Amino acid sequence: MKQITATGQTVDEAVESALAQLNTTKDRTEISIIDEGKKGVFGIFGARPAVVKVSIVIDPIEEAKKFLQQVTENMGVTADIQVTIQGKNVEFNLSGEKIAILIGKRGQTLNSLQYLTQLVANRFSEQFINIIVDAENYRGRRKETLVQLAGRLAEKAIRTKQDVPLEPMPSYERKVIHTALVSNRKVKTYSSGADPKRHIVISPVK
Repeated sequence: MKQITATGQTVDEAVESALAQLNTTKDRTEISIIDEGKKGVFGIFGARPAVVKVSIVIDPIEEAKKFLQQVTENMGVTADIQVTIQGKNVEFNLSGEKIAILIGKRGQTLNSLQYLTQLVANRFSEQFINIIVDAENYRGRRKETLVQLAGRLAEKAIRTKQDVPLEPMPSYERKVIHTALVSNRKVKTYSSGADPKRHIVISPVK
């Protein structure tokens, strides 16, 4: 966190001096008054300047967006990034040309981008922020695919009366599978293994 100490004849003047030096605005800083100062007699004798400490508050969402922009550019992709904030959930939606590069095979590149972006955001945040990185609604299409896959594999588990393990998935994709089959009383689902190889197993109810 960048911060400086500034002085002035009044607290307001000291704050303005600090803001000018930091090249920022008041709403993006934290201000601590070290000394309110003293005018003194006739404004001269016993006068003491006001002293303040002003710190720049880093916006974790802005830092995350900046990181994501830089990484995509380094990958040779110029992406437009739209940000949607709902409480502690923040979604970055990428669009533009060559977007398939950012998605990767079965969304693996997109998942890595999401993981790294979440690390950056929470490095600067006092409260946990859940980051979602999407690319032209890939997450929505992937969810539909996973729901259909869950249905087919559940039928296989029932038919063969054997456990059916799925491929390793990130936690939110595993949640899609769990949710899709929660009302199916003929099977149960559970997660097995450790990340990054943690996966779901669909098991027939005996």
